[in-house]
Amino acid sequence: VQLQASGGGLVQAGGSLRLSCAASGRTRHINAIGWYRQVPANQRELVATVTSDGVTNYADSTKGRFTISRDHAKNTVYLQMNSLKPEDTAVYYCYAKVVFGPVEAVKESEYWGQGTLVTVSS
Repeated sequence: VQLQASGGGLVQAGGSLRLSCAASGRTRHINAIGWYRQVPANQRELVATVTSDGVTNYADSTKGRFTISRDHAKNTVYLQMNSLKPEDTAVYYCYAKVVFGPVEAVKESEYWGQGTLVTVSS
C-alpha cells in the first residue's frame, strides 16, 4: 500500500485546513486508515482513524474540531481540521493498517505516508 498525503500548510489559530491521503496498491485489504502527528522530540500520536466499517476513533484533543472521512471510490481519506490551535502544529502522517490472509493465519501490516507539515500561528 502506498499513501500520498497532501494539504498541509500555514494557518492562523482558529482557521481550518483539510488534509488528504490517497491510497494505492492493495487498498482492498485496508482495515483502518487515518492520521497521526508528531512534533520534534515527541512520540507520534493518534489524530483520527476510520475503519473499513466506518468506525471512527479520535484523540481527545481533536474531538469536536477534526472530522475524518473516507471516499472508498477514490481510495482517499480526508481530515477536516477546524478551530485549529497552535498546539496542533506538527507533521501529520497518513497511516493504514492492512489485514490479510486466512482467518487461521491473519497477518497485519502498517504503512505510513510521507509527512505533511501543519503550522498554526497564534
